[in-house]
Amino acid sequence: MKKASLVVHQNYLEDVIKKLHETGMMEIINISRDEPKVLEELEKGSMHPDAETCTLYEIRLSRLIDILKKITPRRGGIKAFLHPELPNVKTIEDCTLDEIFSYAEGTLGEIEKQIIEKEEKLIKLNEEKENILDKINQLDYIKDFDIDVSDIRRSEYVVIRAGLTADLEVVKEKLQKNDKTALLSKQFGTKKKIQWAVIIISHISHVENIEKICREHVSEFDFQDMSGRPKELISSLKQRLKDIETEKKKIINGLRVYSKNQLDDLLALREEIQLERVRKEISRSFGKTSSTYIIKGWVLEKDEKLLNEEINRVSRDHVICNFETPSANPDNPPTYFKTPKWAEGFKDLLYMFAPPRYNEINPTVIMGFFFILFFGVMLGDAGYGLVILFLSIFGYLKFGKYSDMLRKWSFMGLWMGVVTTIVGLLTSSFFGDFIPRFIYGNPEAPLYSLDVFGVHLPANSIKDPISILVMALIFGLIQLNVGIVLGIIKSLKAKKYKEVLTARSCWIPLQIGGGMLIGYFILDFQFSNTILIIAASMVVIGIIQLFISAGPIGFFDITGYVGDWLSYARLLALGLATAGMALAFNVVAQLIGGMIPFIGIAVMIILLILAHAVNLGLQALGAGIHSLRLQYVEFFNRFYEGGGKDFSPFKIKRKYTKIKEEKTD
Repeated sequence: MKKASLVVHQNYLEDVIKKLHETGMMEIINISRDEPKVLEELEKGSMHPDAETCTLYEIRLSRLIDILKKITPRRGGIKAFLHPELPNVKTIEDCTLDEIFSYAEGTLGEIEKQIIEKEEKLIKLNEEKENILDKINQLDYIKDFDIDVSDIRRSEYVVIRAGLTADLEVVKEKLQKNDKTALLSKQFGTKKKIQWAVIIISHISHVENIEKICREHVSEFDFQDMSGRPKELISSLKQRLKDIETEKKKIINGLRVYSKNQLDDLLALREEIQLERVRKEISRSFGKTSSTYIIKGWVLEKDEKLLNEEINRVSRDHVICNFETPSANPDNPPTYFKTPKWAEGFKDLLYMFAPPRYNEINPTVIMGFFFILFFGVMLGDAGYGLVILFLSIFGYLKFGKYSDMLRKWSFMGLWMGVVTTIVGLLTSSFFGDFIPRFIYGNPEAPLYSLDVFGVHLPANSIKDPISILVMALIFGLIQLNVGIVLGIIKSLKAKKYKEVLTARSCWIPLQIGGGMLIGYFILDFQFSNTILIIAASMVVIGIIQLFISAGPIGFFDITGYVGDWLSYARLLALGLATAGMALAFNVVAQLIGGMIPFIGIAVMIILLILAHAVNLGLQALGAGIHSLRLQYVEFFNRFYEGGGKDFSPFKIKRKYTKIKEEKTD
């Protein structure tokens, strides 16, 4: 990574910005935020006046696009999942900003008014529809009362109120105190929620008391500006609803014509204007003098020469380019790692923890290898592995072209499926004991029997868990020591030689010497006295190295290391859980299938499919989480810090457009 500083004459600023945007080789930093001391001698750059115009056009276009997208028919459900729609990419000419503005104004002038008017009409119709539905709902409560709703009001001699109440007895009791008052009611609802529609009729002299009762106990209906019998009104309102739906359908069909003919053009136009807005806004990140602009940022070392040539060419050498090698502190450069295409999914897993710092070791490939290995061991069933493998192949071929993320994760799933299948075959697990139980007719029979270099295959994790545990702990030691080596390399790159000789290297003699002593005193290994003295000496040397680095508290580093190592026993635990649950499901399905006459086989097959699908989902989730935990906690604890920021160049990102290539003779 190189730190770039460009001093550009103001007459060539727009050309330089455009070239930087097109090449996408430089990450531009905001000088006022990241290097405020520079502004002690310079002015802060300002946004180009055309940026505001771009924003206004973008807002207008976005409004039309949102309207048309809402009414555009979209496939849903499984059909949409299996056949996602790709955006239509429009080939455009490389135009000036004035030409883009002119085209935008012409396009908007033709359709903006019509689309917005139709949208506003739709909104009004929907509001009217909601109002009518509310009126119909209220009228339904009093449709059996022979009354004109225009009478539900206060007149010269009478006051009439209508509404819903849950306290009919209270209303009756309070109305009994008033003479010249009548109450009509009808019950609605169930015992849990009973309500009564009520009509209260009283002499005008009791109006204050009636209104008080209604405020406290009645939710009143609103029939303002309505007249007629409830049933007649309901009928006419329903007819109006039909008319509204007809009007809406006509408007929507009209908008869909615009969507079909104009939506792709609007999306392409908005994207062009968005790109221009970004170019016009970026100048506020610069510093400036009376005649020049200062642009600072980051560029990859391999792109330094090419960027220099391109910038000098478009500015006709009216630019000064300076490239410096940064320091991790205080410059804090962004991080860029070129990851192999097959390992891009592992990079996502790394970034879920934290992006690496500048010049920090990139553990993507190593972490990905161990993640896949541990996932396969923890899931450890050939049947489940094949399911993951086939689903990943399907996802890669079917959806990889639609989504970069799905392509990367499907490819990673291929490896997970392959390793899980291999581990399952090595440990005699294919949907548990499905083949021995249902094909061979003997649950105790192995999948196959084979001797390779004196080793009998397959192993059986349930019958011989110690072998699997030993394998898991060996895998743990291998990964932990890879982490130790990477930690040593990291300290050497940082020229922290004392750290290399103490905190980093101490684990080598501690492991070798400690392992030999444990083998002699606990596992009955036979060593000569000389070797035992060497082993003890190595332990002492390791402890001294550790205590020089951390002091007496270094003792807890030893116990922590042992704890990290024992954490790899989860490889056995989750593998046993997968195999045990699969076996249990097979037993249950076999028993239930045998207990049900005639349809027992069908029931057994259904139970097996459902049970193994659930087991696959749960165990795959557990294997993924615990495998990641081993990477993030046990492995990264040896060498990795993270906390960097990803290299994010000032680069054109197109989704709906592409520039027409000029033909050359």
